[in-house]
Amino acid sequence: MTSAMEPLNVTVVIGSNRHGRFGPVVADWILEHVGRREDLTAEVVDVAGIELPTSFARTEEATAALADVSPKLARADAFVVLTPEYNHSFPAGLKNLIDWHYAEWRAKPVALISYGGLAGGLRAAEHLRQVFAELHAVTVRDTVSFHNAGASFDDSGRLKDPTAPDAAAKTMLDQLVWWGTALREAKERRPYGS
Repeated sequence: MTSAMEPLNVTVVIGSNRHGRFGPVVADWILEHVGRREDLTAEVVDVAGIELPTSFARTEEATAALADVSPKLARADAFVVLTPEYNHSFPAGLKNLIDWHYAEWRAKPVALISYGGLAGGLRAAEHLRQVFAELHAVTVRDTVSFHNAGASFDDSGRLKDPTAPDAAAKTMLDQLVWWGTALREAKERRPYGS
């Protein structure tokens, strides 16, 4: 049995694989926040480093790609998913990663961080809520959204004005810890069924 005081394993998913992507900058920022907390430990899954086919055929290539990523998702007590907004939704590479897995997401909380232009990726985050609900995952209420993300960070990847994003990250991570702890304890008492 896991102690309620034991840190939650959170997997941070970098959801973009485009050339010149901004996701690693946002990932470094949130990983810094996670690293300062005693109630969380982090692993990273980066869709840019995963060669998953879109056919969903269990080929040798798919098996090799899944060998590294699936255990990270399975080990997670909770997730932080970073997404840009492409054409009013989230990237295909992220959807592909999500769709290759099922049990790994079940009865676990997901925090969403979106970034983009004027909309800040909020439409992508709302679409992800629908997808994760179908997978029996719980998305936490509060998100972090970076509007005009490129202009929010300086050339070294630091936020120009961290006040609001840092406060939003704390609220979001506090909710993630609450849900992650509650769901971990509930699953220890009674397996999740659907």
